[in-house]
This record gives sequence, structure tokens and C-alpha cells, in this order.
Amino acid sequence: MTPSTADHVPHAQLSVEDFEQLARTSPETVTLELINGKLEVKPVPDGDHGTIFMWLLRQCMQHRPDLDLHPEQGLMVEAYRQGRARPDGALAPRRHFAGQGEWAPAEGVLMTVEVTSYDHDTDRRDRRDRYEKPHGYAAAGIPVYLLIDRESGTLVVHSEPDKGRYRQQHSYDYGDAVPLPGPVDITLDTEELKNYVR
Repeated sequence: MTPSTADHVPHAQLSVEDFEQLARTSPETVTLELINGKLEVKPVPDGDHGTIFMWLLRQCMQHRPDLDLHPEQGLMVEAYRQGRARPDGALAPRRHFAGQGEWAPAEGVLMTVEVTSYDHDTDRRDRRDRYEKPHGYAAAGIPVYLLIDRESGTLVVHSEPDKGRYRQQHSYDYGDAVPLPGPVDITLDTEELKNYVR
């Protein structure tokens, strides 16, 4: 049976080694992540999701040509690199991931980005600060986590990781100027995002 989008196996505790073996042998149509010891199946993005990612990519290239925004780069996250996540985007210095394997250390990544999908598991997986990906990104010391929430029409900027949590969290509406704090130091013009509201 093929897993549906956003399937969650709540009681399965996988080792990193078992997860990496499973991820290597899974079909290309499935994106697997290991978050908090649990197997997660990431939803397949739709056209608006991809368009929003490209909007962000253009803004990053325009303001910070010294950085690259990598789509779906596998990262070792959480304490002691025990998690495996594929954020929608990982912002890092140019050529940062050259020579890395499928799962790269999170050190040196300046920002991770998630663009929410329209599925039943988005809230638990992407939004809640104390669970899942935000916790993993903070525990890995990634300075900024940007959540583009398509359902609420907001961008939420998390910063100042400390003890597995982001100490700062600021929410902005589509259309606002959104300052991304250092070390990213970009202000996003989000007016275009109003075109992708359902």
C-alpha cells in the first residue's frame, strides 16, 4: 500500500540508519523525513507551492547573491543530528552543499523555509513551535526558520534558537514588508503572495 500524503506513523521509532536505508529505496514520488524519531511522508507540492518557492528564490538571489536557496536539501537536524528533514528551502552560502551527501549537516545553514500544503497534517508538522520541524531546526542551531502559511496568508519568522526552541517569533500578513533577521538580512516584498490566496 502506498502511503498517502502527510502520513504519520506515530509509534514507529526508527534508527537513523534504518531510516536512511528506507529513504534510499523509496519511490521518487515519495519524500520521507525522520522527525523526532518518527517516519513522516511529506506531501507532494502543488503549482502554487512551487511558484511561491520560486518567488522566494528570486528575492534571495536579488538581495543576497552570495547565498543559494536549495530546494529539498536533506539536512541532519535535531540534537546530535538524529533527525532527517527536507525543508522546502535551505539558505546557505554559495557552494555550501558541494561535495555533501544526501543528508548534510545543518551547520552553516542560515535559514530553513517551509511553505505549507493544504493537507490535514500541516498544523502539527510545520506550525507548532514545540513540535516537529521547528523544534528540529532550532535544536540544530539554524538561525532563522521562515514559515509561509498559505492557509492563513501569513509569513512567520522564527529566530534566535536556544535550547531547542526559537525565542523570537513574528507574524506578518501577505503584502507586508517582512524583515528576515541576521545572518540572513533580507527584507521580503510579499505583495505578490496575495495572488496565491485560495
